[in-house]
Amino acid sequence: MNQERAVKHARLAGWLDRRGLAGVVLTRRCNFSWYTGGAHNHVGEACDVGVSSLVVTGQAAVVVASNIEATRLAGEDVDEGLRVVEYAYHAPAERGRAFAEAMGGGRFAADAPLEGLEIEATDEEFDRLRWQLTGWEVERYRVLCRETAECVEHVARGLEPGAAEGALAGSLAGELRSRGITPWVLLVGSDERIDRHRHPLPTARAVERRAMLVTCGERGGLIAAVSRLVSLGEPSAELRRRHQAVAAVDAAMISATLPGVTLGEVFDTARTAYGEVGFADEWRQHHQGGSIGYLPREVKASPRCRVEALARQPFAWNPSITGTKCEDTILCTEGGPEVLTHTGEWPTIEGSWRGCALPRPDVLVL
Repeated sequence: MNQERAVKHARLAGWLDRRGLAGVVLTRRCNFSWYTGGAHNHVGEACDVGVSSLVVTGQAAVVVASNIEATRLAGEDVDEGLRVVEYAYHAPAERGRAFAEAMGGGRFAADAPLEGLEIEATDEEFDRLRWQLTGWEVERYRVLCRETAECVEHVARGLEPGAAEGALAGSLAGELRSRGITPWVLLVGSDERIDRHRHPLPTARAVERRAMLVTCGERGGLIAAVSRLVSLGEPSAELRRRHQAVAAVDAAMISATLPGVTLGEVFDTARTAYGEVGFADEWRQHHQGGSIGYLPREVKASPRCRVEALARQPFAWNPSITGTKCEDTILCTEGGPEVLTHTGEWPTIEGSWRGCALPRPDVLVL
């Protein structure tokens, strides 16, 4: 067992002891990738639950997979320390025996329903096991976040009048895929669609003056979130005013993200900041983001949310004011927040709020 998995196994074993369980079956993509250090158990991209499972006890872990998936998992994705128990995809009884062999006996839980197996569900405490990144994960995550932002910024800098939103989305997907990054979320909006929709799915509409590009990109299970805005020609004074205001709200939320602070407190900070910059009701139009990592959002901030931020836990706040938005991925640390999706190649604007000033992504003018 490698060092990273040993740390995660210890967390999981502690949870099993607290629950009085012999083991747990992990089939959700987020948990499979988390425990294995980045392996993938899915085939279809648009799914939360994979097609292969991990059976983890206090002492060991094995992968249970059909013969369709076993060759890839054993040969390419999971390390040699994880044994793969294979069964014929067309033989339900063989599948049952494979799980029985892996599980042995005792009481188990599962993170997703499993056909033919009656097992209790994991709880919210289990989800928390993956929130605090190990040092190995932090290093991989820094690279992923920077490269995801580089892809978004590269496509944005190449914007030309008349480009279709769908074509921009295709270019961004290609840039991400070329680096082994899978776009879990890919939004492109242009002109008045940015004003009208907080989640502008790309259409065939041609860009006339401005565009917004948004993605959540996954590699090795970890997910980075980033948004950028670009304008063909100088933006209007009103857009400048709104973007300055949203940058201030973003700075307020980022600076408030410290270990031990609740997500409800960060939400309250955002709501106060919206009011102080002159857009008191804009927080009602879209969620403000939350913790990220192995899901696009683990927990979204909300009023009175008592979930506390952890050291080495990533967050992606996404305050928005009609027509504009700020979004980067940050890491909560004891020494203060670290912005991970900053490339140094994008123009910035100072987001200022109550003595806190942070460089935030500006609208790129072409």
